[in-house]
Amino acid sequence: MSEAATAQPPLNDPFDDNVKINWYRSPIDRELLQQLMQRNDFKGWLQTLLHLGLFFTTAILSYLAFLNISGSNWYWSVPLLLVSLFVHGTIGPFMGLIAVHELQHKTVFKSKNLNLFFEVLYSFISWSDHIWYRASHYLHHQATCHRENDGEVRLPVKFSLRRWRVWLGLVAWNPQATWNRIKIVWRHADGTVLGDWYNHVLPESNTKLRRKHKNWARILLAGHAVLALVFVLVGHPFLIVTITFGTFYCGWLGFLCGVPQHYGLNSDEPDFRLNTRTFTCSWLPAFYYWNMQYHLEHHMYPAVPFYNLGKLRKAIEHDLPPATHGLRATWKEMFELKRKFLADPSFKYIPSIPSRAQ
Repeated sequence: MSEAATAQPPLNDPFDDNVKINWYRSPIDRELLQQLMQRNDFKGWLQTLLHLGLFFTTAILSYLAFLNISGSNWYWSVPLLLVSLFVHGTIGPFMGLIAVHELQHKTVFKSKNLNLFFEVLYSFISWSDHIWYRASHYLHHQATCHRENDGEVRLPVKFSLRRWRVWLGLVAWNPQATWNRIKIVWRHADGTVLGDWYNHVLPESNTKLRRKHKNWARILLAGHAVLALVFVLVGHPFLIVTITFGTFYCGWLGFLCGVPQHYGLNSDEPDFRLNTRTFTCSWLPAFYYWNMQYHLEHHMYPAVPFYNLGKLRKAIEHDLPPATHGLRATWKEMFELKRKFLADPSFKYIPSIPSRAQ
């Protein structure tokens, strides 16, 4: 979620944190839930090292493809470079707040320090504002999709595939989007925070949090500037493309996985089954996405690590709406909903859920 382009923060805070929602959660055996909540360092290391390893491996392969280009082989070496950058960029969106999200829940590793270390590492690689996100996401879980309490996800979620700039960012690189991201980091480094929700979760009255937020933005700017300078000085400037800006292009898979989370669903409902969607998919998107396709289950029981969400799904599946399998089926359902919303603005989608037993 990006900053709103508001010139000044509002005089009156439109959000209210003093809310207690009596959430419905599908019943589950307490002993089984305790088992599912157990963190597993091996699985945490496996996911984290493979995830980071894939990013840096594709970065190196893209760089080698670039070095291989010459006047005599450009007709196949340039397409090879473009393909390698596409593969590299595909993991980019998942290096940001997707990975940071799980690490902030402190469910990846048993060690608090390990979770924090990789949270900061992922945030640096992806230019992510993890200071804001930590405060924002806590409130999002407290009051998911409640209009007066959740500024992270505001329903209805809208998307458009008609603009060429959208497609440029999905399958290639949108330089304007990159420039906008850097400008936001620059403003934050100057201590300027714009937008209702940003000012709500980072209030001016909390000078310690504001200072920490400003310092992180300065670390991002200075750190990436130093890295870029080193790449130039050692004679490898193309590493700026694959490392410094390696999470800024080819966002198609992140878009396809992320938009369904709450699309077409309902505000101000105390039942996650009515405002959050789960879909299932093959192992590779699930690996990229840290199993957040099980988004409904994650909201019901956020202390369950991402690697146990499939088991959680099986335990409470009888009390949940049916899940579409695969991105194609999921987006087919979403486009059908979009057609109905456009045809009838009063249309409300109610997922098929079992009647409440409790």
